[in-house]
Amino acid sequence: MKNKTKIIIAIILVISILILLIALYQLNIIPHKQYSNSDFNIQTYISNVDKDNDGIDDQTDILNNVKKYIKSKPKYKSKYYGTGYPDDEYGVCTDVVAFGLKDAGYDLMELVNQDILSNKDKYNIETIDKNIDFRRVQNLNVYFKNNSISLTTDLSDIKQWQGGDIIVFKNHIGIISDKRNKNGIPFLIHHANPMQVNYEEDVLELYNQDYIIGHYRIS
Repeated sequence: MKNKTKIIIAIILVISILILLIALYQLNIIPHKQYSNSDFNIQTYISNVDKDNDGIDDQTDILNNVKKYIKSKPKYKSKYYGTGYPDDEYGVCTDVVAFGLKDAGYDLMELVNQDILSNKDKYNIETIDKNIDFRRVQNLNVYFKNNSISLTTDLSDIKQWQGGDIIVFKNHIGIISDKRNKNGIPFLIHHANPMQVNYEEDVLELYNQDYIIGHYRIS
């Protein structure tokens, strides 16, 4: 009887450990195996534009800058800043995109504000506020739709997804990584919640395809 009890306890323990490992994997706390474009015979996209004339093309520049930003491990908190851009250790999903583009020569605070003033009918905004409008997902989706290259939202078309692209969800936004999973689906560089451990994650397949509303490339 004692041996049977021990066996049952051991089985329960093993199952519990497996469930925990699966959960940690799904949450990207356990790292996923990473692949690159070359593993899928995908040519890496290089933009022919260098907006800030730093010798690095826009696509590469944006990706590099976003990775630099997430290394600072910003804490998630929605705050208003008189400076527009957060000037402390906090940030939200839109700031990943804003800082990535800013250091590549694209000041979204200025660009979005100019586009809103010129195309008020396209934005659902009652009171225009330059300091916050560029940090709202829906505004960014309208801006990128009007001012950048629109691409497929179909994740299965893996060749159309490149590191440095912008992906917009119904209430979230991020940058596509140059890392891919075993299916060729790219990782997502984003900032989603206060509990997030890693900022570059294999999570795109967890989202419902209908949740993706935009896929854009700056140049």
